[in-house]
Amino acid sequence: MPYHGLMKPTAARAPRLAWWLASGFGSGYLRPAPGTWGSLAGLVAWLLLVAGARKFPQAAWIVPLAPAALTLAAVWASELVVRETGQKDPSFIVADEWAGIWIALTPLLFTVTIQPQPWGLWAVRLVGPFLLFRLFDIWKPGPVDAAQRLPGGWGVVMDDVVAGFLAALLVWPLDQWLGTWSLTHSLLGR
Repeated sequence: MPYHGLMKPTAARAPRLAWWLASGFGSGYLRPAPGTWGSLAGLVAWLLLVAGARKFPQAAWIVPLAPAALTLAAVWASELVVRETGQKDPSFIVADEWAGIWIALTPLLFTVTIQPQPWGLWAVRLVGPFLLFRLFDIWKPGPVDAAQRLPGGWGVVMDDVVAGFLAALLVWPLDQWLGTWSLTHSLLGR
């Protein structure tokens, strides 16, 4: 039967796991601005992952690989959910925001110093990648816009991945500067 816009296309039901992953474990259903809520939930999940790696140093190698694994899982889940719903990029799918924010936060793993850092600095270090990622995700400059034209789950996820990489390119020098500045100034949170 041809689709005339009156009935939702029939497709195989996506597994519940795909729905959970695609919706960022439910964070994509928060309103308003589900993409921002999803990004915030992704940031919290990243912090939990990093805290776990600090508690179990033998598993620390997982943290830098996690954004790639999450990206692939997000593409898989998004593809299945998009097929089932018949929507190109429903707003409740935020696994792409999770992948993008994890990429934007990755430079923090390499710029953190062993010097004691004030809590205020950590707040600034997390807000910078979050705001830059959201800016590129909403603004969608050149390559970000082009990536969202990919088919299926790839189009849902890759624009956020590219936005995450653009943010990371700015986060790296910003975080280097913040780390150096914090060692010479004691204004942030002491």
